[in-house]
Amino acid sequence: MDVTLVRWPGEAEQRTRLAERQLPRLLLIDDGNPPPECLDCLEDWIRLPAAEGDVRARIDGLLMRSRAHLRSVPEIDAHGVLRFGSGWVSLPPVEARLADALVVRFGAVVGRDTLRRSVWPGSAPGRNVLDVHVLRLRRRLAPLGLAIRTVRSRGYMLEQADVSDGVVPAIAGG
Repeated sequence: MDVTLVRWPGEAEQRTRLAERQLPRLLLIDDGNPPPECLDCLEDWIRLPAAEGDVRARIDGLLMRSRAHLRSVPEIDAHGVLRFGSGWVSLPPVEARLADALVVRFGAVVGRDTLRRSVWPGSAPGRNVLDVHVLRLRRRLAPLGLAIRTVRSRGYMLEQADVSDGVVPAIAGG
């Protein structure tokens, strides 16, 4: 994701469009103009003239905040790295396939048979095998602020952990 540079106040309409689309933007404030009230964490400003290093630092800060802000649903890549918020965790292959099946239906119940087929296509491991892997995955995801809930007689559901779960999301993972 890129940060868009917007001249203020000359490009006020562009600022509004970017804000509506939840895109990060850095307002370049012309000398003598007051800065606007910031709309959200995806916006920052700097007064011109500004040193290139200062502009770069503001852009880097916006990029970091936008990644955390916009990642409200977990993502898992082809290498088994699951990202959520500003944290991440590397998962072993079986847990990565299990997590992928849960991430695709984030916030919804995924049946045990669906999970088994996603993780072990063509074979039918016992009930305890799935339970053991879900337990391991729960432990790995908890520091990211994610919880796997058991839905009795139905399956499992991946969702954001409640504050009452006692989980403090990681700022950087590993």
